[in-house]
Amino acid sequence: MASQQEKPGPSHRGGSPSRSPSAGTRMMGQKRGGRKGSPVPRASPSLAEARRRGRAKKLSQVSEQDLVTNLQDLDLEAESAVPSGTGLVLDERMGGFHCSWDESFPERPERLQAVQEQLARDGLLERCVHIEARPATPQELQLVHSQEYIELMASTPQMTESELRTLSDTYDSVYLHPNSFPCALLATGALLRLVDALMVGEIRNGLALVRPPGHHAQRENMNGYCMFNNVAIAARYAQEKHHVSRILIVDWDVHHGQGIQFIFEQDPSVLYFSVHRYEQGRFWPHLKASDWRATGSGKGQGYTVNVPWNQVGMRDGDYISSFLHVLLPIALEFQPQMVLVAAGFDAMLGDPKGEMAATPGGFAHLTHLLMSLARGKLILCLEGGYNLCSLALGVSATLQTLLGDPCPMLATPCVPCPSALASLSCTLAAHRPFWKVIQRFQSAPEDKEKDHREVSLGPPPNLEALGKPLEQALPLPLNRTGLVYDERMMEHFNMWDSHHPERPERIAQIAQHHTELGLSPRCLPLPARSATDDELLSCHSEEYIDRVRATSGLKPRDLHREGESYNSIYISPHSFSCARLAAGAACSLVEAILAREVQNGLAIVRPPGHHAERDAACGFCFFNSVAVAARHAQEVAGRALRILIVDWDIHHGNGTQHIFEEDPSVLYVSLHRYDHGAFFPVAEDGASSCVGQGQGEGFNVNVAWNGPRIGDPDYLTAMHHIVMPIAYEFNPELVLVSAGFDAARGDPLGGCLVSPEGYAHMTHLLMGLAGGHIALVLEGGYNLTSISESMAACTRTLLGDPPPSLPWLRPPLPGAFLSLAEVAQTHRKYWQSLRLTVKTRRKQRRPHWSWLRWRAPWGTSFLKRALQRHWPQD
Repeated sequence: MASQQEKPGPSHRGGSPSRSPSAGTRMMGQKRGGRKGSPVPRASPSLAEARRRGRAKKLSQVSEQDLVTNLQDLDLEAESAVPSGTGLVLDERMGGFHCSWDESFPERPERLQAVQEQLARDGLLERCVHIEARPATPQELQLVHSQEYIELMASTPQMTESELRTLSDTYDSVYLHPNSFPCALLATGALLRLVDALMVGEIRNGLALVRPPGHHAQRENMNGYCMFNNVAIAARYAQEKHHVSRILIVDWDVHHGQGIQFIFEQDPSVLYFSVHRYEQGRFWPHLKASDWRATGSGKGQGYTVNVPWNQVGMRDGDYISSFLHVLLPIALEFQPQMVLVAAGFDAMLGDPKGEMAATPGGFAHLTHLLMSLARGKLILCLEGGYNLCSLALGVSATLQTLLGDPCPMLATPCVPCPSALASLSCTLAAHRPFWKVIQRFQSAPEDKEKDHREVSLGPPPNLEALGKPLEQALPLPLNRTGLVYDERMMEHFNMWDSHHPERPERIAQIAQHHTELGLSPRCLPLPARSATDDELLSCHSEEYIDRVRATSGLKPRDLHREGESYNSIYISPHSFSCARLAAGAACSLVEAILAREVQNGLAIVRPPGHHAERDAACGFCFFNSVAVAARHAQEVAGRALRILIVDWDIHHGNGTQHIFEEDPSVLYVSLHRYDHGAFFPVAEDGASSCVGQGQGEGFNVNVAWNGPRIGDPDYLTAMHHIVMPIAYEFNPELVLVSAGFDAARGDPLGGCLVSPEGYAHMTHLLMGLAGGHIALVLEGGYNLTSISESMAACTRTLLGDPPPSLPWLRPPLPGAFLSLAEVAQTHRKYWQSLRLTVKTRRKQRRPHWSWLRWRAPWGTSFLKRALQRHWPQD
């Protein structure tokens, strides 16, 4: 038999199994003859080997040097440089005004009192950094309001009740009290104190519990219970004093914050996003400017984003979908340096004004999604909310999220209703001309036949049940993040090729970099152990396990022959023990998470696992560690735990897909390079059309990229429009990530451009699921610098640090949009959250003036001027 050096290598990576009933048949009946990471063949075997080794060494040196240069601007500073703590402003003096002539007026002092009592019951007050409120100065108010209006409001403390009532009647939905003005000054000043503390690094984020609210107040008008526009003034203040150039304002109050919109509608430095009840203009404030058609004006066109709800009863799924499909993509292109939230809670279930059905947990998730922006510089400012119970619970839930607690699991299903999908589609269509990230966005066309899987939402929970998930929540684990690593896994190595990409230094470099950054001491070390035979048998056949076990006693020549019988596999005397250790380490991590010993964690393991089939090794993989861990989690739970597996390795995890393709309890989502079937593992299994089988149909989601240079914009667009909407609808109880980093920039096999920051943002998004129970298990990644930086970025995110700022993002590639459109088209029948219908506006055809030449000169000029009024030329 010819030696390995004597065998000419294939011209590309490949050699995946083609689909057949058994994995063994898959491996023997390869569709193409390539191997994972194999070299280009040359005429002379010995010369080919020498050249290959030289190229590998040179490529490693060049890619490492280039990557170090590219990563110099990466924001992975020492831990001390990351601000910590959540600021809280709560001043009882702001309860000193009420409506003297109507004691039942909804905006009353008891609102703040109820919130304070709830925060005390939940033990949150002592966890915050308390910031002392101060009154705003006239100069600060003039950042937004006119001097005449400020002077008028300043005169109200000296007015009689009759005069106050008369002045109040000149405005819409307001009352005035002698203490209204000083309390309004205090409300605005309190928010400005938080802005100062945030910008100088005293706190990471903050919450301003203030009244009166502010988002309806206009330059020269009180409106809707509001005197001064607190959030608008804070935005201008941050720009003037702290030189913040881009600010995102999110308004989730059930009423449209027209005051903020009017103030910034011509300003491209402030992006205003509002999701509110509209009902085709029938709901207060009854303005056309509250509809999706209002996008700003002048230089600010495109910087006003309205998502109008046209029916009552909107739920968490509707609000979360508005963030995923609309807000987050636009915000990442805008790149805010600060996020301010007009945080009204009148969209909560039970609120008499809003008549919506959002829950406290839903607002916690919205807060978590926003914490990925602006390096976590986020301030919430209280606006509306008029049911004391739901208001207090909503504020408590959002504050817990700001403090770093995991988001609670939401009621199943968490899906947008048809009315919400219609509103989101209209908003996306309106903003296509302004934002590159959605210009090529294609919603899947509506099927002529009825969609297969219909979702029944059922009645909303009653008000009394709102607080139970929070009150009955188990105490948080003492340790946030667990870390499993055992250097014994380095004993698996290629005895014939020291330059093989899957080499022991991979995990050693990652572990060393974690120590250098001070991340390892922040994690709880968890012991690695070998997987038991029963655990391996949950995913692999007994015959295959025995076959791999037998390799431990083989001679090198027999090991080489055995490795050649598989696709892209090398075997050493310790391969079996290392593969068992990798799978057992993943199981150990899952055990710690389910036992609430840790909240989340990562396993730095090798060999990787996601290519391993039930009865065959493949693509550097022996045992499918993530699949074994998933089955072990279900065994520990004693039931079919709903598990989401996200595989972001650049190669399709064919083994994981095949193991779970008939199982609806496991949702497998893979983002991988496919190249129309030409990329490893070179099989049609990685196509978007492969959706699972039998009861598992629809629970296999393949996002198949058909080319190189896929980067952060493409992956994050997939997360926003495909992965996260489906994941929220599935509502997993555990999230496992096949965390391969060979899509990272600089990787010699992937050819893609995902940055460490991009991986951090994907990790943060997934942390909102499953009550924060998420485990990252290392798969591929073959550039030592990129895998070390990328996994470190993920670990910092797991530990609760805000994701680093992304570099300026290019638009997603046209090919990436096509891939996502294919996925949406394929899976809309299974997942209601994908059923957007974004229509492309047809451009009006402008007339060509030549057809007027036959007319008399006076007629030509007259008609041309008339037509130009309707079809102005560019």
